[in-house]
Amino acid sequence: MVPSSPFSYWEAQCFLEAFGQTPPFESNGRRIFKGAATSDNFRFVRTSWECSADQRLWFPYAKGGGYSPVYSDVPLLVNWANNAAEMEAEVLKKYPYLNGDADWVLHRESYYLQPGITWPARTTSQLGMRAMPAGAVFGHKGPAAFLEEHNDDDLLSLLSVCISAPFLRLIGLQLAAGDAAARSYEIGTVQRTPIPDISTDSKHLLAVLGREYWRLKRTLDTIEETSHAFALPGALRARLGDYDPPAIEAELARIQSEIDAIAFDLYGFSEADRTTVQGSHVEANQGDVEASRDEESEDDDSATPIDQTAGLLSWAVGVAFGRFDWRLATGERATPAEPEPFEPLPAKSPGMLPDGTAPFHAYAGILVDDRGHPHDLARLIEEILVRVEVPVPEDVRRWLQRDFFAFHLQRYSKSRRKAPIYWPLSTTSGSYTLWVYYPSLTSQTLYTAINDFVEPKLKQVGGDVTVLRNMGSARTRDDEKQFEALQAFELELIELRDTLLKLAPTYNPNHDDGVQISAAPLWPLFRHKPWQKVLKDTWAKLEKGDYDWAHLAMNYWPDRVREKCKTDKSLAIAHGLEDLYIEPEAKPKKARGKKKAGGDE
Repeated sequence: MVPSSPFSYWEAQCFLEAFGQTPPFESNGRRIFKGAATSDNFRFVRTSWECSADQRLWFPYAKGGGYSPVYSDVPLLVNWANNAAEMEAEVLKKYPYLNGDADWVLHRESYYLQPGITWPARTTSQLGMRAMPAGAVFGHKGPAAFLEEHNDDDLLSLLSVCISAPFLRLIGLQLAAGDAAARSYEIGTVQRTPIPDISTDSKHLLAVLGREYWRLKRTLDTIEETSHAFALPGALRARLGDYDPPAIEAELARIQSEIDAIAFDLYGFSEADRTTVQGSHVEANQGDVEASRDEESEDDDSATPIDQTAGLLSWAVGVAFGRFDWRLATGERATPAEPEPFEPLPAKSPGMLPDGTAPFHAYAGILVDDRGHPHDLARLIEEILVRVEVPVPEDVRRWLQRDFFAFHLQRYSKSRRKAPIYWPLSTTSGSYTLWVYYPSLTSQTLYTAINDFVEPKLKQVGGDVTVLRNMGSARTRDDEKQFEALQAFELELIELRDTLLKLAPTYNPNHDDGVQISAAPLWPLFRHKPWQKVLKDTWAKLEKGDYDWAHLAMNYWPDRVREKCKTDKSLAIAHGLEDLYIEPEAKPKKARGKKKAGGDE
């Protein structure tokens, strides 16, 4: 009775019969599609905070992820400019056996940019279907379902059925193995799964429950800095009201139970069958949290709880750089209205500083770890916390120097992309650090660092060294120690200045290259060893020519890149040099000769 004939001898008869008596998912105007495989995620995929705001180039990209039913943020973007022309050219170059038909990989028949339902195709947890907003592209690891004639309520009612206990039980019957380590929810499995007819009354109620489920799950996401839903860090979020995680989890469980009850009625399952399914559903859900963490870590998506103090200080760093709006925490700005589940994603999260609004602190894209300096980042963090009436933790400067960047790098890494936006450029010992804000990065940033920060600091330190040197034999023991320390510091500052002077004339970053490529030339200035190694390796690959699609490659090696554009259409499109590309002549088809009788030719 069950497609693919799994060995389901233990299952109740009603569940087996559902496959013959209830229409499959893909019927009655419901469609399921496989998404695009980019062929090179490092080239074509970015996190939402690391590239330009050109919405003609970058589109939200649903690419699977961890277990999160009904709601999950879409933190990635994909280069889909001109209907993925650059990606298509790269796909055809890599896979010549496609014979010019990239649709085998890009699946252009799919309903891209339309609102729908998506899910991770392979995971260690249960199937976790969630709303996919309008304007998004989806990947081959994140298939999507659509309604040919849709409205939000129809999609929400369908989504509610898809997270119900009976639907998940019917999905589970089709899996080839009961091993939770490798569950594959491919489109064929979902296409065959029975979906009951939904009456008008049930449809309305399921839509109401689905919308509330989505709203509550999104509320839990409003403390995550990288989310489109972010409002305030966990330590401050209660000030906006409507934030009590235990109460929210309890309400989600209640909604789930109500959805399950409606779905059981729609499928026509008996009370005895419900008891069996609900018991197994609870057991399965108890393992979902750990399972989803496994899947997340495999994809570099952090699912670990955020330390409230670190989250608060990180937010304050963002306020100092003009990224986040402190006024939400003081009540001076009202909380923006909540979006609808299938609305296009906003350009900025509610917690970000609106365009045209004065930041907490005016600066030129660089802050500094330098006590007494007007742009001292540690002092600004403390001032921000005082402004929002929060106790200032002890030794903010020590946290900034030792703990912050590792925390920041971990929080701003998604789907194997490491994309920190606050860059600590330091002297060799880390005694002096310039904090560069990646979104404000330009070809003039390094000159600003030299002229406005390093040179004035060198002048100050040089003056102090001269005073102590002129004291001669009158220097005390303490003076002598200070003299030696200042001399060493002066040498480090000179080295930092000279490195910046060497890099500045040729450094011309482009945000569409992403964080890793943009930071690669500066790798000697980062002191965090794992990140420095990533950047050093990236720079070596840039030099070698592995990333000649990047604007930075054109900046440093224009002759090499332009020459490649003559024979590589994808590179020519990437650099806007399609006029250089020379289409190769079509190879003539070889005529097949006839065999001679009695022997080989």
